[in-house]
Amino acid sequence: MPRIPALFVGHGSPMNAVEENPHTRAWRALGETLPKPRAILAISAHWYVRGTAVTAMAQPKTIHDFYGFPQALYQVSYPAPGDSWLVARAQALAKPRTVMADNEWGLDHGTWSVLVHMYPDANVPVVQLSIDSSLPAAEHYAIGRQLAPLRDEGVLIFASGNVVHNLRTAKWGDEAVPYPWATAFNANIREAVLQGRHDAAVNPVEFGEPAALSIPTAEHYLPLLYVLGAKADGEPVSFPTDGIELGSISMLAVLLGR
Repeated sequence: MPRIPALFVGHGSPMNAVEENPHTRAWRALGETLPKPRAILAISAHWYVRGTAVTAMAQPKTIHDFYGFPQALYQVSYPAPGDSWLVARAQALAKPRTVMADNEWGLDHGTWSVLVHMYPDANVPVVQLSIDSSLPAAEHYAIGRQLAPLRDEGVLIFASGNVVHNLRTAKWGDEAVPYPWATAFNANIREAVLQGRHDAAVNPVEFGEPAALSIPTAEHYLPLLYVLGAKADGEPVSFPTDGIELGSISMLAVLLGR
């Protein structure tokens, strides 16, 4: 079985689920051109809790984990099935770390707002992995390394967050000019990933104030580290889409392999 690529996506606003723009078109193209996986292991910024868990239900619910948006967004359903094999396999690969089987969460918008474009028929099983808020960044990267064998077993490791995510400084308007610090940090991480300098991505303090402003809280940045951890030696890196929305939200996507 050929190795399945690994993908990090900057998901941005939940409205991307129902809008047509360059980012959603790039996501659709990925679904049309990448090898179709047997299943997807999704790591979303929006399941950020203490402990590591996987969704273990046969039919994960669609979670509308936001408020104040148009009614059309709340009507979106993404009825992808779960996958008991992938649950057990992720638990086995992560040992000796305990990965709990969760029957309460489901698929949040960090996952379905992108997958609704990539796989609109919801016919690929999806299991979501939580991000343990108690772990340092290096541990998230290490979990990605442990889960990397899934790629040779037909599983798409799919992570969703934003390299730059500072809602407190967001400029609400379609023509918002990116902050220089947001542009600088986004470019720094893109270059570090391209050069294989994963140490800089895991510990971005070398980028100074732009890093502090771009990552005021960790949950949207950490999903990137799972994908970087799953990288195979020598495989290509590409960036299917990029850009800064609302002045301080990065839409950078990182694809490993083809």
